[in-house]
Amino acid sequence: MLTYPHINPVAFSLGPLHVHWYGLMYLLGFFVAWLLARWRVKHYHLDWSAEQISDLIFYAAMGVILGGRVGYMLFYSHGQWLNHPWLILRLWEGGMSFHGGLLGGFAALWLFGRKTHRSFLSVIDFVAPIVPFGLGAGRIGNFINGELWGRVTNEPWGMIFPHAGDLPRHPSQLYEFGLEGVLLFILVWWYASKPRRVGRVSAVFLMGYALCRLFVEFFRAPDPQLGYLAWHWLTMGQLLSLPMFGLGFILWWRAR
Repeated sequence: MLTYPHINPVAFSLGPLHVHWYGLMYLLGFFVAWLLARWRVKHYHLDWSAEQISDLIFYAAMGVILGGRVGYMLFYSHGQWLNHPWLILRLWEGGMSFHGGLLGGFAALWLFGRKTHRSFLSVIDFVAPIVPFGLGAGRIGNFINGELWGRVTNEPWGMIFPHAGDLPRHPSQLYEFGLEGVLLFILVWWYASKPRRVGRVSAVFLMGYALCRLFVEFFRAPDPQLGYLAWHWLTMGQLLSLPMFGLGFILWWRAR
């Protein structure tokens, strides 16, 4: 059994303000996305200005954060927001949904495309290769927080997480870091390194993430407020990933 490295979730404090590692991971993800976007424009001679890249990252950040929070309240909160709508604004209490962030990001990138007179698919094709780094950074933040732990295991790499009982569990956050962050980044970045039909890069990202998430959910403990949705194994993360894979498949097929 491996020892869980107890890391203070608060990176540093400035008076009454506590800066958490999880928030810093979000900032790191958006900053590196900006760097990678600039590198792609310079290396592949793409028609994007520095100002457009900065605006793109800003739009995407707002869409992901707002969409992730609203998605969590819709998908995972058992409708608490209906009686207490202000809970949506309490970001400091935690609770973000990747699938909600994806929808929010789509909405923001659609608005950005209208502003810059670019097609929606061309914008998300440009963004898709730089997204996995941010996903990986977010999973490291989950690991530091000791949240979203895995199911109980007897494997030698199991860990005992804070607030998760005394039994060793899969470090599913690290599995997701390896799959959604590292493997998906390599796959989509490599695929986007050559000219592709419009929509193909986005399709690879959508299907790739969906497959990674469907797989890793078999090792991740279901959300305690929801449990398994059906058949003693289907989780909300898997249910939301199925239409994501379908959308990616449709984009791939249409791009033919």
